[in-house]
Amino acid sequence: MTTAPFGSWPTPITSELVVAAAVSLSEVRVDGAEVYWSEARPADGGRTQLVRRAADGATADLLPAGANARTAVHEYGGGAWWVRDGVVWFTEWADQRLYRLAPGGTPQALTPEPAQPRGDRYADGDVHAGPDGDVIVCVRERHGDGEPRNEVVRLAADRPSEPEVLVSGPDFVAAPRISPDGATLAWLQWNHPSMPWDAVELVVRELSTGEETVVAGGPWESVSEPSWQPDGSLWFISDRTDWWNLYRWLPGSDIEPIVRIDAEVGVPGWRLAGSRYAVLADGSVVFARRRAGSDALSVRGTGGLIADLDLPFCEVAVLRAAGESAVVVAGTPTAEPGVYRVTPPGPDTDTTAVVLCAPRDLELDPAGISVAEHLTVPSTDAAGEPRTAHALHFPPASATHTGPEGELPPLLVVIHGGPTSSASSSFSVAVQYWTSRGFAVVSVDHGGSTGYGRAFRDELLGQWGVIDVLDCLAVARRLAGTGRADPGRLLIRGGSAGGFTVLSALARAESPFAAGADHFGVADLEALARDTHKFESRYLDRLVGPYPEERATYVERSPIHQLTQFSAPLIVLQGAEDAIVPPEQSEMIVDALRAKGVPVAYLLFEGEQHGFRRAENIRRALDAELSFYSQVLGFALPEGEGIEPVAVENL
Repeated sequence: MTTAPFGSWPTPITSELVVAAAVSLSEVRVDGAEVYWSEARPADGGRTQLVRRAADGATADLLPAGANARTAVHEYGGGAWWVRDGVVWFTEWADQRLYRLAPGGTPQALTPEPAQPRGDRYADGDVHAGPDGDVIVCVRERHGDGEPRNEVVRLAADRPSEPEVLVSGPDFVAAPRISPDGATLAWLQWNHPSMPWDAVELVVRELSTGEETVVAGGPWESVSEPSWQPDGSLWFISDRTDWWNLYRWLPGSDIEPIVRIDAEVGVPGWRLAGSRYAVLADGSVVFARRRAGSDALSVRGTGGLIADLDLPFCEVAVLRAAGESAVVVAGTPTAEPGVYRVTPPGPDTDTTAVVLCAPRDLELDPAGISVAEHLTVPSTDAAGEPRTAHALHFPPASATHTGPEGELPPLLVVIHGGPTSSASSSFSVAVQYWTSRGFAVVSVDHGGSTGYGRAFRDELLGQWGVIDVLDCLAVARRLAGTGRADPGRLLIRGGSAGGFTVLSALARAESPFAAGADHFGVADLEALARDTHKFESRYLDRLVGPYPEERATYVERSPIHQLTQFSAPLIVLQGAEDAIVPPEQSEMIVDALRAKGVPVAYLLFEGEQHGFRRAENIRRALDAELSFYSQVLGFALPEGEGIEPVAVENL
């Protein structure tokens, strides 16, 4: 092993490797013997391609050059495509219209050209055989004057037509699903100021009579993922007992718990068309469950017994039924996500997982891969009362280098977005980019994060900018105090809501951080409440308080108004087309720090929205952040990577 200062280790994990042949797998569908999945490809401008795997294992791209299966519903998208009998329906990113792609054909637009460009957006569809041919029910988000309208619409599946509105009135709708007999429509709905993890109703309507029933949900119940089964029952996920667990409803019967465990089956509905369970042909159900910062796959047999499957997965994005098996997109602690066909054990067989789309072979030495350790850390609330924070710690790891004796590594404290989201323990090249250079990384699951039950998720209500900051400070001090990080080289980074926490932490008088990185974060809560998109326009009512009634709290919590103690260097990275956190949020904090004389660097990426999708921008963002830390902490960059230094003002 070669001794070199932490942070300066040479590594095979360069920004070029991060994006080379990289794809982001987010959705999967099963159509008979064929499996389809979506790949977001940074090297192709970040567009989303659809891939079909035939029964013989051959794979083929489906969309023609330039087509992009991505919806802008809620801005976060999800559910942009679906498939049946070899036909694919998808929303095209460029115009947001719905298209039909038959085998061997070219995409055909099904929905009209909207009055406003990209004004009608489609997502989360379901196909059903109707008396006059196949029909689609899906979500339409219509933009025009005033606030966008979110509706459930029905349209012909095989020809252009004007969509018929079935559900209108609720502020938001999701997951429209038609029963197997075609008689009943189910959907989810919620209203401002709730988010889909707060208060959601599951509604069913008899299509012949219009009679509606609220099956589940209410002011303090979050419901998701309704799914009709062949016997006419409706399955769904609910957090009615603190955890997102699995339930079954049959018309005329009481709701029956199917999976009730102290773990999360569900996840927050940032994106549409999530799928965390799959009912197999024999009536058993395979489901993902999250506990202590990590996912696992489990099965509930037809007799009601629940057992974990012996598989290495620690992050499950989606799973779908495929006969006696389930098809999943999942990652492990040492491999990126792939697509797998999982078959639960039988009386004489073990669990099997057949690779359908293998993760990249990065040819890394296992000794150079950092694996997460889950931490439970004592923290407090604003009054000093004891609480608990959680985190995933990735120590430095290299197959060739080690730090000098007596030296401790710099620590990069990572704050996830949302803030209603969670850290991931799955292998990420973007995390290993740092750990393989000699950084320790810790991803914080602060109060308000998901994966620990509703009570923990609700700890952030009215306390955003307080509880999250206290927890990230507690985690950083815990690792520094136990000899796993250099207390003089603590760094903090986060994106979106995580960027707000970064700025809030750096603005505190007792901040221990030497520098920070703000990726498209929030600087002014008032501006966010006024200017953000519909989906999150009332999010802050619960996280901070109703606006403008609680304006004083908005001002008090906004980093832009708390710069007196802000002295740590900051790098800010922003997408120019971000509709969720507009560039003005980044520019106001950069201008204020410039005027104050605080070291600051700013990069604005043209053509990017909320998060970076293009290969060249992902590379530049990573390398610029590393260059920034090297200048602030005073270590040399590895030779040979060709990292372009970032300009830091006032340094």
